[in-house]
Amino acid sequence: MNNPFLNFTIKAIIILVVVFCVHLGVLRILGLPLFENRIVLSYLINLVLIVVIFGVLYLLKRKYKNQLGFLFLAGSFLKFVVFFIVFYPFYKLDNTITKLEFAAFFVPYAFGLVLESISLSKWLNKLE
Repeated sequence: MNNPFLNFTIKAIIILVVVFCVHLGVLRILGLPLFENRIVLSYLINLVLIVVIFGVLYLLKRKYKNQLGFLFLAGSFLKFVVFFIVFYPFYKLDNTITKLEFAAFFVPYAFGLVLESISLSKWLNKLE
């Protein structure tokens, strides 16, 4: 069975788990705290968001084929809204966002965005 949504979900889980482990490994090597800055929540929320956004695009692929790029951008906007609601207030408690706080959010966001972009472009090329 060749289901792009299921394949993407499995790939996203594997990639983000690997990136999470590498991220923790780098923090450990540098002697930095491993589970601060809401790192686990960040990875989980980013995973859920990329799977949901890809799923919505998958469901809308036929009806809104020509608008999928804009819907993808709307999904990216949604991720930033979630960041500003969930993470930003916590990170700004001390009036500064540290590099570790930034990395806790941005690393899973960036890897998820790259995975989404590559997967979506391959998938859209097959639709044509």
